[in-house]
Amino acid sequence: MPVVTTPDGLEIFYKDWGDGPPVVFSHGWPLNADAWDRQLKAVADAGFRGIAHDRRGHGRSTQTYDGNDMDHYADDLAAVFEALDLRDAVLVGHSTGGGEVVHYLARHGSERVNRAVLLGAVPPLMLQTPENPEGTPLEAFDGIRAGVLADRSQFYQDLSVPFYGGNRDGSDLSQGVRDQFWRLSMQAGLAPAYDCIAQFSAVDYTAELRAITIPVLVAHGDDDQIVPFAASAPKTAELLADATLTVYPGAPHGLHGAFEEEFTADLLAWLAG
Repeated sequence: MPVVTTPDGLEIFYKDWGDGPPVVFSHGWPLNADAWDRQLKAVADAGFRGIAHDRRGHGRSTQTYDGNDMDHYADDLAAVFEALDLRDAVLVGHSTGGGEVVHYLARHGSERVNRAVLLGAVPPLMLQTPENPEGTPLEAFDGIRAGVLADRSQFYQDLSVPFYGGNRDGSDLSQGVRDQFWRLSMQAGLAPAYDCIAQFSAVDYTAELRAITIPVLVAHGDDDQIVPFAASAPKTAELLADATLTVYPGAPHGLHGAFEEEFTADLLAWLAG
């Protein structure tokens, strides 16, 4: 398997499809690079080089008990950039991967990156605080932790429904999409998946967003039940120096169906532009 070895000795699995300017994808929790397969093929077909890695503790990367935090996630992404000598790249992050993208840019700079895309991303801050009243209460994240610990298999099966908006009238969510979500989620180690909950919920990216100067496409469904729209995308776009906000009416958190087709078309247009 193609892997990059991190400074602390872990192996990070990655996919590398196509030739051309690099487009580097970071996945959401608790998935892996396979979640981006359709976008990887789309960008490769369009003349780009699509690259996606499994976050440490997820998928085919090393399952570690320690180091499951945003600093290490960003450093692992940097290790992929350096090992493949990627330059003039576009970074694309979904959900937790959006936090990873922002933290990478803050921690390692944008020397190797010329643009970014944040899809349903967790910045600026998911957790409800006095300064962030639109955020999600701590009790909700404690419930996620409890569900992962008690019966993660059933928890992931149940989570797939709101993740893709399957509980909304008119949803065309298939059992296959739900099964794929469960399959990828179960490849994440218990400890890494558990630790990552704090990283996507409680890390505050406000200052980091203010420091980003490259153009960023901020894309979000306004019926996102996982990363609520009001607490995320509009605030992120306001904090960024050069943001384009694209809102998908009625769209959920996870990509599937018409939402996936529309986002992929917008991504290709952003890359071409």
